[in-house]
Amino acid sequence: MSAAFDPATSKLHEECQQLAQRAKSASWQAGLISSASKDRWLNLLADTILSKTPAILEANRKDLQQESAQYLTAALRERLRFDEKRIAEAAQGIRQVAALPDPVRQIISGQTRPNGLQIRKIRVPLGVIFFLYESRPNVTLDAAALCVKSGNAVILRGGKEAQHTNRVLGELIRESLKSCGISEEVVQLVQTTDRQAVDILLKMPEQIDLVIPRGGEGLIRKVTETTRIPVLKHFLGNCHVYVHESADLEMAERIVVNAKCQRPSVCNAMESLLVDRAIAPDFLPRIDKALTERGVELRACEVSQTYLKKSLLANESDFAAEFCDLILSIKTVCSFDEAISHINRYGSHHTDAIVTSELKAAQRFQREIDSAAVVVNASTRFNDGFELGLGAEIGISTDKLHARGPCGLEELTSYKYLVIGEGHVRE
Repeated sequence: MSAAFDPATSKLHEECQQLAQRAKSASWQAGLISSASKDRWLNLLADTILSKTPAILEANRKDLQQESAQYLTAALRERLRFDEKRIAEAAQGIRQVAALPDPVRQIISGQTRPNGLQIRKIRVPLGVIFFLYESRPNVTLDAAALCVKSGNAVILRGGKEAQHTNRVLGELIRESLKSCGISEEVVQLVQTTDRQAVDILLKMPEQIDLVIPRGGEGLIRKVTETTRIPVLKHFLGNCHVYVHESADLEMAERIVVNAKCQRPSVCNAMESLLVDRAIAPDFLPRIDKALTERGVELRACEVSQTYLKKSLLANESDFAAEFCDLILSIKTVCSFDEAISHINRYGSHHTDAIVTSELKAAQRFQREIDSAAVVVNASTRFNDGFELGLGAEIGISTDKLHARGPCGLEELTSYKYLVIGEGHVRE
């Protein structure tokens, strides 16, 4: 017996189909927008969100006060909050994107073959990007800025916890696009909070060229298991800081505190600390005081616990965890080899750092750690599109194909070959 007809599902499917088709049509225009027009729009968008700060704050207040928000963890509420400082930072990021070179039609390489055939390899947009994300409203602006600047159309589906803020931001994006003579359809928000809309869109490979899920591991696994569309993935952000036996302990303390405490809810925050046994008696009591004063819960191996006033005994899952909170796993290692082995076993290939005064140790660490960003004598928090000069990012990929690390303008393009001959035929 066939399934009963559901008018609501049929209508939602039709709405999603129309949305995706509008994005597909808009993507053809998006690839042809001049650099000047894109930059004019970006600067207008930055001005607009600053001038509309009160409206954005009011929408964000509604999100933070809605009933579902009361059940969010402290880390997720911190991600959801979009205050004046973050609005100003978002505007600054948009202006940085405007100041970057337009990647579309950039020549990657070129040559003239011995037979006179001229070949150029140039960057081109991907087409339509379906971007799913949770909690952080600034990501709405980052994604719109990067996708349009790179010549793509984008369909945005934010989490329902940020629905009021995202709707206001979506309206400001569309109004500013229209003011600059650019199709409003190059940036579209999925207005419904019905999760079925996501499942429907994930089954539209004819209209959508790339899916980027940005959120928890559960979201990303669900997307990759549901769709045939290529997916740019960002799995766990289990980031490490390894304090080498040669480290300056004052520097190490600053880096560890910043990497864990500056913003613990984000993917590039440190989740695991490794300390050489030779310096553990000096460094661990020092960092114990600094971290516990800031409310960090410590989960440590047995050796580390002997130097800590108060900690829980860490288990295997703690060393593999992305806490996104003021929780830290700690392990004392007996050698450089053990540190490398531990990180490559438990890490998520996102961001890992070493604090050391030895050049050889730094070079070996960067050579042997298989992560998207490998950092020497700096916080893991610097693996960020804004901090690395990309203006913003649409996510940090832990994949190796087609992009890795912070994904900015170039990572949102593909390429094609332009071939020019003079009547050439192949023999």
